Amino acid sequence: MCAAVNSRSGEQPSQAERAYLTLRDLILTLQLPPGSPVPEEPLTGELGIGRTPFREAVKRLEAESLVAIYPRRGTFVTEVNITDHALIADVRHRLEGHAARRAAERATDAERSELDELRALAEDLDGEQAVIMDVDARVHRTIYRCTHNRYLETTLGHYYNLALRIWHLFFDRLPNVAEHVEEHAELLKAIIAADADRADRIAVAHVDHFEKSIRQAI
Repeated sequence: MCAAVNSRSGEQPSQAERAYLTLRDLILTLQLPPGSPVPEEPLTGELGIGRTPFREAVKRLEAESLVAIYPRRGTFVTEVNITDHALIADVRHRLEGHAARRAAERATDAERSELDELRALAEDLDGEQAVIMDVDARVHRTIYRCTHNRYLETTLGHYYNLALRIWHLFFDRLPNVAEHVEEHAELLKAIIAADADRADRIAVAHVDHFEKSIRQAI
């Protein structure tokens, strides 16, 4: 069992943050599937996470609706309610465009270079699910960070994670997934060029395209 641990660029995560990122990614990639238990043992030993950071991570995941804690029963990964996807998309439809706009306006030169590296990755995807999903996550989370608005970053990160788990669940039934992620190249070009209006339009269209693909898959 493994998961990709991502943190803010150039920062080393604390043990509590590492515990959160590790457990989060195990849930999002369905390595801990919906409805499965999240036992403190053996996960703390297997993942090299202390008990206190593990419990802090679980509390944070509960606040993000990724796990549910039941007294005397334990902690379980929440089930996926596919009817929630339209509600999640409704929120993202409003906020993703705003985030892209703010990133275009506020990203530093170093961040624009980072976005350009992601643009190159998005334009040269192979067909492996893990690679496709990793690039998609990196693009979204980097754009959120480039807004320089921690409230917007946190809010969008929460809803993106819920959408990402649904995407993992239906990946095999979605057509042209690589092409969907390759759409990010044009979005990243607009942000790098500081074209806020275009970045906003592309981001909203991308969310709408994803929501339509999910509806067709189910």
